[in-house]
Amino acid sequence: MPATRRALLAALTDGPIRGPELAARLGVSRAAVWKHVEALRAAGVDVESTDDGYVVTGVDGYSGEAITYGLDAPFQIEYHDTVGSTNDRARTLASDGASDVAVVADEQTASRGRLDREWVSPPGGVWLSVVCRPDVPPAHAPAYTLAMAVAVTRACREAGVDARIKWPNDVLVGEGGDRGGQKLCGILTEMEGEADRVSWLAVGPGLNANVRPADLPPEAGATSLLAERGDPVDRRVVVQRILEEFDDLRDDLRGAVSEWEKYGDTVGQRVRVDTPGGVVEGDAVGVEFPGALVVETDGGPVRVTAGDCEHLRPTGE
Repeated sequence: MPATRRALLAALTDGPIRGPELAARLGVSRAAVWKHVEALRAAGVDVESTDDGYVVTGVDGYSGEAITYGLDAPFQIEYHDTVGSTNDRARTLASDGASDVAVVADEQTASRGRLDREWVSPPGGVWLSVVCRPDVPPAHAPAYTLAMAVAVTRACREAGVDARIKWPNDVLVGEGGDRGGQKLCGILTEMEGEADRVSWLAVGPGLNANVRPADLPPEAGATSLLAERGDPVDRRVVVQRILEEFDDLRDDLRGAVSEWEKYGDTVGQRVRVDTPGGVVEGDAVGVEFPGALVVETDGGPVRVTAGDCEHLRPTGE
């Protein structure tokens, strides 16, 4: 989105503003202001010309302009109707030096989950990747995945769906199966860094928002906000809330991990975790910063930092 259009959206957020004042503030001609206003209208931002000036009367689109308007977080929005993968695009932006950019797409054609697993991303979902450059060591990177899981869970709950988290990055609803419920969202986090600091992170949640049940792979045990609610959500608002919550949480990573435990459903479960070093089975008793799952096994506590977690049954059953 052009910088001038972002500045125009910011100016409109403050209320009615006259064309000459907009032109002076933006450093463009009145004709250029009019062209940008027309572009906003085409993107679903309803701008009316009143006696007091231009004013936004509503937002009914899903676009970069629509998401930017009213967003209370310092992310630039790059929107695509269709993209191969938002995480791949985020990686390209990061390599070019970008920071605090959120790549949003209506549809992904080459999306992937953890371990390069296929991830179905039809139109109607929230397919999102956030590029950031935190001044933290690489060992702290897992906390950003947990922070994003909390952000997504809060947004889902605000939409009326009782979501919770399975360690480390699945947002679920309902009960049953080795996953512990049906999957609403998965999160793929990628990074580059040196020994002592992260160069960049791309944190990519894929949320089945307004995806029809018929478009979800039945063998994956997936669901959507649409299926759970019975009616669509305003994806623009959902994206805004995810970004706003993530922005708050990333400023306090230890607090973010503590918040994860409030919404997490893994602690208190008998689990089996397939890790790079072998299978760990026991009772999940806690999560430690920056995101390790603590499993009490027959041989004592084990801290698991990565792996596929299967819920066997609640502890004590």
